[in-house]
Amino acid sequence: MDASSSATLHPYWPRDLLIPTYVANDRSMSEILAFLFSVSGVFLLATWLVSGQKGEQLGTWRRLAVCWFAVCGFIHGVIEGWFSLYYDIIPGDQSFLSQLCEYFEVISANNFTVCMETVTAWFWGPFSFWAIYAFLTNKPYRFVLQLIISLGQLYGAVLYFYTEHRDGYAHSELGHPVYFWFYFVFMNTLWIVIPLSLIVDSWKQLSAAQIVRKKKKKKKKA
Repeated sequence: MDASSSATLHPYWPRDLLIPTYVANDRSMSEILAFLFSVSGVFLLATWLVSGQKGEQLGTWRRLAVCWFAVCGFIHGVIEGWFSLYYDIIPGDQSFLSQLCEYFEVISANNFTVCMETVTAWFWGPFSFWAIYAFLTNKPYRFVLQLIISLGQLYGAVLYFYTEHRDGYAHSELGHPVYFWFYFVFMNTLWIVIPLSLIVDSWKQLSAAQIVRKKKKKKKKA
């Protein structure tokens, strides 16, 4: 069997990508998605309940933001963390997390993806859980953390979209309702829209704190 024919035995794009170690997943897409959304739902529910014990300290929108960081901590720390460690064996590995990664990562594991996912996993994953702690305990640096995490997520998502655009969308079937519009566009757009709104929120909160600080300084001088 020549390289051109063996290159098309996998379902990924580009179709001529050669993955000699590829082994087809033994779990269906529905199993993978059920696991992803179930675990994410558990993180959301648990965080929502815990944040609700803070009474009036956290409003509805702030609790939703904390829940967002919980889901980010799981996705960044667990899924992308697994990819950053085992990207070179994922195509032929049958472990559950490797099969999960195959649905959401660029299977070619190019240098950009590996570097971006590694930074995301080992920085924004732990930082997301730190942000949850900071908001639940009302730490003064909580909005600084929110700003740092959100900037990192926004930057990574923009680079991901822009790199794929320059590559001519070679890693997905352009226009496909699931693989392109849902996986690539919708799922990744979340990491642009939500971080951008949290950046604006951090900007307002930090600016307001600075105004209060300046007013206190003026009162002391007076």
